[in-house]
Amino acid sequence: MKTYYLEGHNLSKFYEHISASFNLYVPTRIKSPLKVPCEHSFQLPSDDYLLKKYEEAKKEGIVFNDYRSIEPVRIFFTHFKEKVCDYFHGPADKEKNRKPLAICGVKNCDLFALKIQDYVFLEGEQADPLYKSRRENALVISGDCPNFKEACFCRGFDIDPFATKGFDFNLSPLNDGFLLDVASDKAEEIVNALKGILTPANFGQISGRYAKRESVVKRMEEHLCYHQIPKKETLKEIVTAGFNSPVWQEQMQTCVECGACVFACDTCHCFLLADESRKERAERFRIWDGCLYKNFTTVAGGANPLRMRYMRLRNRYLKKFDFFIDNLGFQACCGCGRCIDVCPGRIDIRYILKRLYDEKYLPAA
Repeated sequence: MKTYYLEGHNLSKFYEHISASFNLYVPTRIKSPLKVPCEHSFQLPSDDYLLKKYEEAKKEGIVFNDYRSIEPVRIFFTHFKEKVCDYFHGPADKEKNRKPLAICGVKNCDLFALKIQDYVFLEGEQADPLYKSRRENALVISGDCPNFKEACFCRGFDIDPFATKGFDFNLSPLNDGFLLDVASDKAEEIVNALKGILTPANFGQISGRYAKRESVVKRMEEHLCYHQIPKKETLKEIVTAGFNSPVWQEQMQTCVECGACVFACDTCHCFLLADESRKERAERFRIWDGCLYKNFTTVAGGANPLRMRYMRLRNRYLKKFDFFIDNLGFQACCGCGRCIDVCPGRIDIRYILKRLYDEKYLPAA
């Protein structure tokens, strides 16, 4: 992997070149109403970032996002609602005449989550053609996290706030510019056309980035020690042992079944297929679904094995911390904290995991 230095004022040239061949999305800062207060005296930022089309974003409003965007990156690869079949013309293929995606502002938690999406949509008996096309053709431009929100807890699962693989480009802010890692043939081709604005990174710059990364990790771990998130090696054991824990019913008292947690989640992937008639034709659509909805597990005849809200919450945790650990060897949670940010009932995944750990390992008072 090659690393270059890109001066800050040349970032727009980098974007302009990519936007000529790709449908580029870039981070913009927004004032967010989703404020989760820090209860441990840490001075943490509360603004959010939204990924917008490069052509639609005001150039002066394009920024480097210090932490993950408000939307999960999976929205670029599996759309909330999309046609997958036209019964007169066969499977939908809308990607042929479109520019491929380029997504800037992706963070390491998002890259971790994409491993879950890849497993679901690419590694079964049949690969999903829409997902496969988008994923293979996309240009992924990740970036370090020089800061974090209250809800961020990636380091609780040993996921670093910076990426070392899984991207085409990675941007690391340094002084008045960026270190640019080039990790794929696609990215190398772009770099060859941008040699005029790039210089090979030197030892001092690489060392400076290392120091910045270590500083962020240290600050994040200091913050997370107050939340006492269980080690990832214990997740499967505490969740399965806590099947009858009272925490499920307690936490469901404030749930309004809005589905925000599952739709904001970067690793969730459930969907339903629905047929719609359009005049003289029928079309099949794939629509995001959520395991916290009452009808999610309703079967023919009306039976529902997860008829109560607390059962559905528990099932979500079993899927993330039992099923995926069994099948992939790691949990289906990247620690992005989006579910914490968006929940109107203030249900906090960190608190639930801590409660399950305490009930399993700490003696009752």
